[in-house]
Amino acid sequence: MTIINSKLFYGDRVKLSAAREEDVDIMMKWGEDDEYLRNVDTDMALPKTKEQWGEEGSSGHNSAYFRLRTIEHDELIGFAVIHSIEWNNRAGMLAIGIGQAAHRNKGYGSDALKLILRYAFHELNLDRVGLEVIEYNKGGIRAYEKVGYQLEGRKRSMVYRDGKRYDVLVMGVLRHEWENLQTV
Repeated sequence: MTIINSKLFYGDRVKLSAAREEDVDIMMKWGEDDEYLRNVDTDMALPKTKEQWGEEGSSGHNSAYFRLRTIEHDELIGFAVIHSIEWNNRAGMLAIGIGQAAHRNKGYGSDALKLILRYAFHELNLDRVGLEVIEYNKGGIRAYEKVGYQLEGRKRSMVYRDGKRYDVLVMGVLRHEWENLQTV
């Protein structure tokens, strides 16, 4: 497949960028939003210190971490990372989050998903990108399905929140499945 948009780090509404020093203060506010914390991670929701937020966002040999910024105002709105990359298998895992509630359900996440998957398949040359999502994150699940993710399984009763048990859904998208959606 030929890449139509040659701007590697730019989508229609968001761009992938490196971490900036000033990001930490914004991200600390995200850490006070229980909805964000409970959708982005299965661990217990705890606010992080400035130092902990500062440590987030480093890319290594087996990960590619980006901050998400709006193209229009260069405003930090979230993060996207391909992590746990197994180069020999050409496979990795996706994690993504839109930090502030005011930026959710505005199409930024969908644009960011298209962008990070394009990066994963065309720059990292991966063939599979998986993810895990808590079953109550209906908006996330819809966005994942829209870009080609399919349900592959579930980890039953994995998360305990507010007196209820929830499954973690295991989802994945293969390069050829994603590319077929791009030509539609």
